Amino acid sequence: MIEELLPETVVAVEAYGEEGARAFGDGPLFPVEEALLTRAVAKRRREFTVVRACARRAMEKLGVPPHPVLPGERGAPRWPTGLAGSMTHCDGYAAAALVRAADLASLGIDAEPHRPLPEGVLDAVSLPAERERLRRLAADRPDVHWDKLLFSAKESVYKAWFPLTGKWLDFGEADITIDRGAPGATRGTLSARLLVPGPVLGERRLGRFEGGWVLGEGLVATAITVPHPRDLADRDT
Repeated sequence: MIEELLPETVVAVEAYGEEGARAFGDGPLFPVEEALLTRAVAKRRREFTVVRACARRAMEKLGVPPHPVLPGERGAPRWPTGLAGSMTHCDGYAAAALVRAADLASLGIDAEPHRPLPEGVLDAVSLPAERERLRRLAADRPDVHWDKLLFSAKESVYKAWFPLTGKWLDFGEADITIDRGAPGATRGTLSARLLVPGPVLGERRLGRFEGGWVLGEGLVATAITVPHPRDLADRDT
């Protein structure tokens, strides 16, 4: 599902439901990964294992030997030299997306169950302008939980942002506009305007990230990709 949102240079591997978890979770963890789970409950262990199995399958497709995927600063995954990537997991789903660092500067993916955010969460993670846009979207497309889609987009933006900056990005520091798509569409585009100084790539400071969203299998998923400066000629920076 997520691969629909990503360029062809990106390899995405997904696991759905219990069957997918069993298929992807049979492989052993590296000892350094296993050491992180000494006190983990069963659910945490399963999610940790399955999403790393997806990541190693993606490495294999890129011709890269399997590597441990350890959390770095603020929990961001540390990828083998020469790769950029992102992982996500929620109930019944896990995915990893990897690309050669020569092909993309960064990327972020996120998936969430397609249901409303808990009461009070939207105000904590969104800007007034975003909430107004969500109200208009909901009036036009009540079949989509736009609040959860916005939350997922914020997560994807952060995952793409952090490897480029090494800094925290608050929910209120990116203003996200979501395209509703055609009537009944299950995918669309989104744009994030950075409200703090963006990362510098080459000699260009980025002021905006671009991406997309997709619905399916009871999930909403989002992705952000950040091209290299040579590929940004037609983008608003």
